[in-house]
Amino acid sequence: MFENMPLITEEEINTALDFCTGQVEANLPKFTDKFQKAYSENNFYQPIDNDYWTTGFWTGEIWLSYEYAKENKEETAEKLRRAGEIQIDSFLNRIDKKIEVDHHDMGFLYSPSCVAGYKLIGSQKGKEAAIKAADQLITRFHPIGEFIQAWGPMDAPENYRLIIDCLLNLPLLYWASEETGDHKYREIAEKHIHTAIKNVIREDYSTWHTFFFNMETGEPDHGATCQGYRDGSAWARGQAWGIYGCALAYKYTKREEYISIFRHVTQYFLEHLPKDMVPFWDLEFTDGDDQPRDSSAASIAACGMLEMAKTLDDEEAAIYIAYAKKLIKSIYDNYAVKDSKLSNGLVLHSTYSNHSPYNTCDHKGVDECNSWGDYFYMEALTRLHKDWELYW
Repeated sequence: MFENMPLITEEEINTALDFCTGQVEANLPKFTDKFQKAYSENNFYQPIDNDYWTTGFWTGEIWLSYEYAKENKEETAEKLRRAGEIQIDSFLNRIDKKIEVDHHDMGFLYSPSCVAGYKLIGSQKGKEAAIKAADQLITRFHPIGEFIQAWGPMDAPENYRLIIDCLLNLPLLYWASEETGDHKYREIAEKHIHTAIKNVIREDYSTWHTFFFNMETGEPDHGATCQGYRDGSAWARGQAWGIYGCALAYKYTKREEYISIFRHVTQYFLEHLPKDMVPFWDLEFTDGDDQPRDSSAASIAACGMLEMAKTLDDEEAAIYIAYAKKLIKSIYDNYAVKDSKLSNGLVLHSTYSNHSPYNTCDHKGVDECNSWGDYFYMEALTRLHKDWELYW
């Protein structure tokens, strides 16, 4: 598939990282004491307080830019480091004061911000905040059912569910076990991984966005969408979370079946892409459909392919690296911001939440930049640029 699609070149990767780092640096006056909103409005992000599930992605962009600038722009790197430290202070304050942390997105919040800061500059505040976030995350674990509940009150049947996104939140728990020597974090993460992968992946290797369990017995009940087009369709970003989530599941558990599942989930994603390889917001749609894209799903999927490629034999790894390079080349050519006058983000044409007659989500951030799309584009570029140590 996509044999004639070009691969992004080393020169293009460097050009893209130069622009991304410059864009992040230019945004620091507005987004150091504040954070980016989850999505742009008319292609420009507005500042918000650190009280939403997405704010860690912006801090992650700061740290990725810091890593790149350290190679030849020490003054810029120092400016980015200081901004990253200010944001870590905010994340420590947030977890100490329990500001909007009663949900499963502790990994999205604290891995690319505080774990990254600890790994890169030895931030002790980052370590403290991230361990406290891991403690918060495990409070949402249900021993009956063996999963981490995504949202809402823990005693409400309508909230007794997991969602596929949580596969990216679990590395925080593995890191916490490594740092503290306490195996409880790892044990909960592994139980959730096994429960999630067993239930959110369908027989045809498409994925459910959310999956419900029986509150009394913990038995699997049914899948449902929140942000996909309909229950039986495959939400594009959810499928991409599945690709990256399976790669991380194998990284941390070394269970061989997760490699096989990764192959199938990735194949389903690739088989349902349009000609330019950047998916519509739901994989039900393709070329000719009057529907918005979700460019963020392409970048997330590319990161997952590049991660799994590390564990495969050279021949198979080369296949997934090539797909990742083609995905990022299409983003670079057709979706990436190249003029800061047009947007203060990095990648256009993402979809946060597109309401349909058959789903339950609000309508927001459609055909805009979004914070995770920008972050994972930068992560994919960084992975292609060097041997990168994960924040996850």
